[in-house]
Amino acid sequence: MHTPPRLPLAAAAVGLALLLTVSPVLAQTGARNPHWVATWATALVARPSQPAQPAAVAEPAGQAAQPQAPPRFSNQTLRQIVHTSIGGQRVRVILSNAFGTSPLRVGGARLGLRQTDSILVAGSAQPLTFSGRPSTSIPAGAVMVSDPVSLAVPPLSDLAIDLYLPDDTGASPSPLTSHNGALQTSFVSAAGDYTGATQFPVMSTTTSWFFVARVEVMAPAQVGAVAALGDSITDGSRSTPDTNNRWPDHLARALNQNGRAMAVLNLGIGGNRVLSDGNGPNALARFDRDILVPPGVTHVIFMEGINDLGRAVSADDVIAGHKQIIERARARGLTIIGATITPIEDTTFAGYYTPANEAARQAVNQWIRTSKAYDGVIDFDALLRDASRPTKLQQPLASSDYIHPNDAGYRAMAGAVRLDLFRPRGAPAPR
Repeated sequence: MHTPPRLPLAAAAVGLALLLTVSPVLAQTGARNPHWVATWATALVARPSQPAQPAAVAEPAGQAAQPQAPPRFSNQTLRQIVHTSIGGQRVRVILSNAFGTSPLRVGGARLGLRQTDSILVAGSAQPLTFSGRPSTSIPAGAVMVSDPVSLAVPPLSDLAIDLYLPDDTGASPSPLTSHNGALQTSFVSAAGDYTGATQFPVMSTTTSWFFVARVEVMAPAQVGAVAALGDSITDGSRSTPDTNNRWPDHLARALNQNGRAMAVLNLGIGGNRVLSDGNGPNALARFDRDILVPPGVTHVIFMEGINDLGRAVSADDVIAGHKQIIERARARGLTIIGATITPIEDTTFAGYYTPANEAARQAVNQWIRTSKAYDGVIDFDALLRDASRPTKLQQPLASSDYIHPNDAGYRAMAGAVRLDLFRPRGAPAPR
């Protein structure tokens, strides 16, 4: 197992100073060799398009949960809001039908800058074409890359991706490819194609993203991306909606404010596990699509295992899963950073906290901290735990369920990430 050298503090400080600027040589190289880098991405799951069939055996009265009707789009436009990490002048959008079992027809698409709510910045909407065509059909299991458009995309800004869906998604059993719990309000139109409309006729709203995988910008050669692979804590559960208070959002702001040429991609899925499918494919199954496919990724932060441990998976099995992630990242030349698993003593997640599960969490965290298997470690557990009761989150940083942080907790998590863990492409290594 490769073990990175440990740097003395003085050398690390010199390296940090070097990274705060991009040298003229790097700038010239970047101008000659620009490349695509994902500025925003999300991890996708399958969502039913039709109501679930009733159970063969009826539940006793008052005990059966009422199923939520699946979302349904027919001759409507989705205006979906996403938040960039880095900016650029050339941009393209990647649509996905990864979990669909039949083709998805997109009658039209546009990309614009969001002003507020569903309103676009006047004149910013650019038509998206696919192989030169204004509409497309995405085969089952496939993605579709838009042709590049010229649009001045600022860092840390909101984009609106408009998709006109002419067909009735509820008429087919094909699952919808989506990201649930986006913590971002997007908009569904009245009947018709309203792609690019400055004023959008909102019929309803949604807090999920549908059929969008990434937004990419053309960036200088030295610009890379940090991919955060995780579960609901990376996804930002219990943070305030429409405020971009997830810890990867705060990390993107910190990198931008410190002049670091790094995008940040949030590939968290609520309920996700390392070793078995839960809400979406397990981390090992989705690693290629979510980490290896987005262009520009140079660093991975892996924080996952709380949902495995909460179901009594052994520490040895969780560690084995982490080792697989490390090997696959290294095989592609990626820097892989491990994050410790935060406390699981809670008020609402029945069964997560048991003495055995807590002992397993401690064992996994001890391995992350001391094995030197990772290129770097972020100790979120030490940051968030209550000093007087380390099996619990400390109250000022905890949401009401005491599993997920609150806004202050997510902000503190990003603040605990050392920015010298990330080095732009071609920048000199600290000496």
